[in-house]
Amino acid sequence: MHYPHKLSRIKKVRKVGFRARMSTSKGRKVINRQRRVGRKIRTR
Repeated sequence: MHYPHKLSRIKKVRKVGFRARMSTSKGRKVINRQRRVGRKIRTR
């Protein structure tokens, strides 16, 4: 069985983590947009 490539947590965090988002103006826009939406719990 072939397993997909396992990305390390550190690499993932550095690429798409909170600090990575906050380091750019576009990333801050993403964070603020998510904050406006809020953390809703989706139910089916």
